[in-house]
Amino acid sequence: MKSLVMGYGSIGARHARILTELGCSTAVLSNRAINFPLHFSLLDDALNMHQPDYVVIASQTSSHYSDVTRLIDAGFTGSVLVEKPLFKTHQELPKNNFKSFNVAYNLRFHPVIQKVRALVGGQKIISVNAYVGQYLPNWRPGTDYSKSYSASSSMGGGVLRDLSHELDFISWLAGDWSRVTASGGHFSDLNIDSDDSYGLLWESEKCPLICAQLSYLDRNPTRKFIINTNKMTIEADLNLGNVRVGDVNLSLPSDRDYTYRKMHDSVMKGDHQSLCTFEEACGIMELIEAAEISNQQKIWISR
Repeated sequence: MKSLVMGYGSIGARHARILTELGCSTAVLSNRAINFPLHFSLLDDALNMHQPDYVVIASQTSSHYSDVTRLIDAGFTGSVLVEKPLFKTHQELPKNNFKSFNVAYNLRFHPVIQKVRALVGGQKIISVNAYVGQYLPNWRPGTDYSKSYSASSSMGGGVLRDLSHELDFISWLAGDWSRVTASGGHFSDLNIDSDDSYGLLWESEKCPLICAQLSYLDRNPTRKFIINTNKMTIEADLNLGNVRVGDVNLSLPSDRDYTYRKMHDSVMKGDHQSLCTFEEACGIMELIEAAEISNQQKIWISR
């Protein structure tokens, strides 16, 4: 299979490396001078000369929608994967002839999430409490965090979008949101103009009480959640690869590339069981925008 990665920041470079390791003939589209064997600066050249079957959009969030429309206008008919979040704001997907279209919420493929989803099964979920935090200046070693898209609200940065994995996998486990209230903003002395902290409280179709806190400020990286059902309490730590149910501790280790490999493999094999669909990603965008409105107006927002 031939793949094309649009964008070559830290996440684009990761996608390009992993796709190459998976045996794809991989090209990169970037306007910058980069160190990659097959590199194009024009989309038409990349499509005509490389003829990819699979395109990964890994540009800054604010460019996702225009990159998708460029592929549509060029008549691309292969598979498309867009980095999360889907777009900067909620927008409909124009008519297209894509073979498939998915969004890269790769944590769905984490062994911990897969195990929790299996444990929960058809149980009634009573509550979910999640926390994710990582210190933004430490995210991308060797780069100036203040010049990254994460630091810029105009480029689609900010913790609410950057760490929306939690919003996605919670929704995957507990169903679509029905109403939400939130508080957040830029509270620290980080040199950014985007939000660095957010707390959300919401209800879903399967769960009456969901809490999630997202942070750019944690010098000790944390990614944990607790789920209570009528039958069990599940404590999960994605960073450590642990799931605890009562007195039983399960170790589910994985390396940093594991979820990306599984996600790309699923796209290429046409196995959509765990992939995030356009409709699901739109639901996350609507939740993000509702949280922002709630934060501004100090009210609950219902669908």
